[in-house]
Amino acid sequence: MNKVLFILGPTGVGKSELAIKLAQIFNGEIISADSVQVFKGLDIGSAKVTKKEQDLVKHHAIDILEPNEKFSVFDYVKLTKKLINDISSRGKFPIIVGGTALYVKALTEGYDFGGEGEDDNLRNEIEKLSEEELAHKLKTLAPEKLSAIDIKNRRRLIRAVQIAIEKKSVSKQKPDMEFLVLALTCPREELYEKINSRVGKMIECGLIDEVKKLKRQGLTKADQSMNAIGYKEILSYLDGEINLDEAVNLIKQHTRNYAKRQMTFIRSLNCKQVLRTDETKIIKMVEEFYENK
Repeated sequence: MNKVLFILGPTGVGKSELAIKLAQIFNGEIISADSVQVFKGLDIGSAKVTKKEQDLVKHHAIDILEPNEKFSVFDYVKLTKKLINDISSRGKFPIIVGGTALYVKALTEGYDFGGEGEDDNLRNEIEKLSEEELAHKLKTLAPEKLSAIDIKNRRRLIRAVQIAIEKKSVSKQKPDMEFLVLALTCPREELYEKINSRVGKMIECGLIDEVKKLKRQGLTKADQSMNAIGYKEILSYLDGEINLDEAVNLIKQHTRNYAKRQMTFIRSLNCKQVLRTDETKIIKMVEEFYENK
């Protein structure tokens, strides 16, 4: 059975740097578990690993889609299972790293999607419903979700209804891998400071020009990729809906909120939490897992 290491953690905690170090120590290759880094051209706002970093260790599931394409959890699981088998067959150690914990949950808990990806016909039917009809349907299917969603956000409401419907066809199977899931942590205030600093660096490094380029390609908030944090706020700025200071502050706020949700979600997984700074302990844990036959 293939052994797989998962490195999770909130945005900005330092997952990529650690994963590269571990891959170098344990003869590994990295599979990204990031729902934005799969798209070409979304580099700065997704904190995508640089070419230099990719030259140090082979990375997968990065820059595999055009920014106007769609990518689902089903797509990710299907792709990653193939990558795990390929990497393992070559005597390498698969290391999955990222902040999209739902991808990891689907892999480690053995979700079976019945061989189907996102149902476009279902999506089209749902999109015909009014906000009131959508809210009523969600209340019927998953009432606990209704109180946690902004019913004025039509896109999220549509997606919540779609997930609630499709969930009925999702079952679980025993995962066909042996895995260790490490969740990196750091003090919340320290993490928030890192997030604020990183957003500032993204602006300095050309995030606005990156979004301008994507917009010239015809991309809008209707595209999955452009609803990512950092991109949707800059689009609002470029469309004259808010000023730049407001956009930057929103990116910081939304990223902090996202990090908080990530930490909450990660705690629901079967994982071992460890301080990001405790690399000696992390390396020892990975070594014991890697060498235990």
